[in-house]
Amino acid sequence: MIKIEIWSDVVCPWCYIGKRRFEKALAQYEHADEVEITWRSFELDPVAPRVQTEPHAERLSRKYGVSLAQVATMNQRLIGEAKKEGLDFNLDEAKGGNTFDAHRLIHLAAESDRAGEMKERLMKAYFTEGVPIGERAELVRLAMETGLEEAEVKAMLSSDRFVNDVRSDEARARAFGIGGVPFFAIDEQFGVSGAQPADVLLDALRQAYANSQSAEVS
Repeated sequence: MIKIEIWSDVVCPWCYIGKRRFEKALAQYEHADEVEITWRSFELDPVAPRVQTEPHAERLSRKYGVSLAQVATMNQRLIGEAKKEGLDFNLDEAKGGNTFDAHRLIHLAAESDRAGEMKERLMKAYFTEGVPIGERAELVRLAMETGLEEAEVKAMLSSDRFVNDVRSDEARARAFGIGGVPFFAIDEQFGVSGAQPADVLLDALRQAYANSQSAEVS
């Protein structure tokens, strides 16, 4: 069994693009049925307010110290890269916010083997549908669409459940020296940083498998 840990944030555009590229690699991987995937939490902006009222373009302009025209150029590049992977980015409609609760929701979904589905639903909601990703009412709605129970989701969000799990993921990222996402850790031996092409990820999977087979023989 090859164990893959993927650190990402639901408001990270390259993480969504990287997710699609990883899925393409996995579809070509000969031993995909022997892969165990764990989604790890990573917050790009841990101090972000729950609901972000500043327009997306203006926030990026301030964050990176670039003009609105430069932001527009950056966004067009992202939209183009996303389209290559079959993703429809509506960045002008993106409504940012704190993602800590979203990460807790993914941990909850993992208990019923729905972490990947929850991750996908959250990313689509943010990048395509303009859903304010920090609003708990929206998180409840998205979770229910993914098959989670409303009462359990509401109870989790009103408690401190999975707080330590999110913090533990982030501490593990720091221990590995991960400073940016997406980051793919394979069997704690191979690390792939960034939204690399599918063939790069496929090569890493095959190399990890070859190493695991060698280790079993020896």
